[in-house]
Amino acid sequence: MKAVGFFNSLPIEHPESLLDVDLPDPLVGENDLLVEIEAISINPADAKRRIRTAADAPHETAFVLGYDAVGRVRSCGSGVAGFKDGDRVWYAGDASRPGSYAELQCVDHRIAAHAPYGVSAEAAASLPLVSLTAWEMLFSRLQVPSNEQPFSLLIIGGAGGVGSITTQLARKLTSAAVIATASRPETADWCRQMGAHEIVDHRDLIASARATGFEYVDHIAQYADTSQHWDAMCELIAPQGRIGTIVETPDKLDISALQGKSAALMWELMFTRSLYGTPDMSRQGLILTRMARLVEDGVISTLETRVLNGLSAATLSEAHRIIEKGAMIGKLVVKY
Repeated sequence: MKAVGFFNSLPIEHPESLLDVDLPDPLVGENDLLVEIEAISINPADAKRRIRTAADAPHETAFVLGYDAVGRVRSCGSGVAGFKDGDRVWYAGDASRPGSYAELQCVDHRIAAHAPYGVSAEAAASLPLVSLTAWEMLFSRLQVPSNEQPFSLLIIGGAGGVGSITTQLARKLTSAAVIATASRPETADWCRQMGAHEIVDHRDLIASARATGFEYVDHIAQYADTSQHWDAMCELIAPQGRIGTIVETPDKLDISALQGKSAALMWELMFTRSLYGTPDMSRQGLILTRMARLVEDGVISTLETRVLNGLSAATLSEAHRIIEKGAMIGKLVVKY
């Protein structure tokens, strides 16, 4: 099969940072779907893995990146239920297996779902990873109420993919007062389009948040820079509140700063369930099924704001250059 991979961690400007490669077709495991991929989206994690995983030594075989994917099932493993050949599926993949920069990919059926009907492959591809991350952040890590009980939610990094879906889910499925950070007019407009009630400036987070009338916030979803915003989050979080983050940091954090408020710090990594084969791994398939219905019903909007074409090293190198600039609003999608 045709794929795009890399052997060495190189700057994206280097001609060998991503390469066109030919690889054997994947071997289908008992719980696997073999998927012929139609479209993917590019995530910041793609660039991070390219830069980090072969920094000390090259990969022995081509390393294939990619998480989000939409495609057609070509075959099913013997243990698969609920899918058949020809079904269009979507998923965010498994960080321990070859990725979606390829014509074909195997994915465990428990972390996949039927893609939303009436939505293009490239539109659907913008959602799986950010949807799973946002859903788990809100309802598993922060444990926000999903009824009519009001609460406040501060989203740091509101214009990114995860922030955009977090805003939509909180606005449509809960009674949250949603406050999102944005520092440019275009990102502020995007956050409002996603459903944010208030926009605050992350460069002066405490003063900006309190200027909107919130002395404290019940929950904080942190999608930007954990270390940079740590002191402000500790100040703004309400007593007995919860802070959730997806961004690792090499810096030491003073977690004792949360003690007086009996506040909690929660980590969210949507790959945890598949990496460890947790007993509730199939929960991700159920979340994607629910998200598909929300998209079909027009409750949740897809996020594709830029689409590139073609499975090639040239196309995916361009995608990485765009992602590494850190200025994307919404999601960058590649249609094969």
